[in-house]
Amino acid sequence: MRLAAIDIGSNACRLLITEVVFNPVEKPRFNKLNLVRVPIRLGFDVFETGFIPDSKVSMMLHAMQAYSSLMKAYRVDKHIAVATSAMRDASNSDKIVQRIDKETGIQIQIITGDFEAALIYESHIAESLDDKNNYLYIDVGGGSTELTLFMNGQLMFKRSFNIGTIRLLKGQVSENDWHELKEVIREEVRGMKSCIAIGTGGNINKIFSLSKKKDGKPIQLELLKEYHRELSLLSIQDRMQYFNLREDRADVIVPALLIYTQVMKWALIDEMFVPKVGIVDGLIQHLYSELSAV
Repeated sequence: MRLAAIDIGSNACRLLITEVVFNPVEKPRFNKLNLVRVPIRLGFDVFETGFIPDSKVSMMLHAMQAYSSLMKAYRVDKHIAVATSAMRDASNSDKIVQRIDKETGIQIQIITGDFEAALIYESHIAESLDDKNNYLYIDVGGGSTELTLFMNGQLMFKRSFNIGTIRLLKGQVSENDWHELKEVIREEVRGMKSCIAIGTGGNINKIFSLSKKKDGKPIQLELLKEYHRELSLLSIQDRMQYFNLREDRADVIVPALLIYTQVMKWALIDEMFVPKVGIVDGLIQHLYSELSAV
C-alpha cells in the first residue's frame, strides 16, 4: 500500500510518499519513496497582510498540480493534505482550498494548532527511546511552535503557540507571547525528572546535520546556543556561503534556534534528540491508523 501526505506550512510545502510493507510477524514498515519540498513561504505575506496574494496562490496551484502528478506516477492509494499556521490566518484561505480541490483534486484540511501538535506525537518517535525518560516534543515552524509532552508511554500535554520563525522575522511575536510560552512550560514541564527534548522541523534537522552528530545521539543545549550566537553574527549571504544553506533556510534558522534554546532553557532540559521527522511523517501514521480502523 502506498500513502502520501502533504503539509502546507508557513515556510514550505512538503509531499511525502511512503510505501507500507506488511509483515505477518512484525509491525508494518514505512519506507519513504520520495520527499519533495517547495519553499512557497506563505507566512511572509500572511503574517503581515492577513492575505495570500495571487502570486503565491499561483505557486501553490503549480505545486499541488505537480504533487498530484507525482502521486499518480507513484500509484498512491490514499493521500491526506493539511495546511497549518499561515493558512489558518489567511482571510482568503477557504477560496484557495476550494480552487485547489477543483483544479487538482487535492482536498486540503486547515488544521488547528492542537491537531498539529498531536501529529508530531503520532510519528511515534518516543516509542523507540528509553521509556524511563519523559520527552518534550518541540516542533518549530514558520508560524507556530508546537509542544507535546510524552510521559510513561502516554500523551500528557499538547499545545500550539503563535511563535514561529517567520512571525519573529516580521516582528509579529510580542513579549506577552513569550511570557505565555514560558509560563506554560513552567507549569507543565519544568522540574520534571528525566525530561529530554525531541526536536522536529527543517531547521533543527539542518543544525543536527551541521553538527556531524551520529544519528540517534543527542545534541546539547550549549551547542545549540553556540550555533545561535555564531549564525546571528553573520549576514544571510554569509550563512549561505559558510554553512551551505539555501536562502529560504538561512533567514529562518536563527529565529528557529532562538525558540528551541528558549524552550529547553525554560524547561530545564540540556539535550535534544533530532530524529529528522516532521508533520508529514505524523500525517502518514495518522492516515494509516484511519485506514486500519475501517
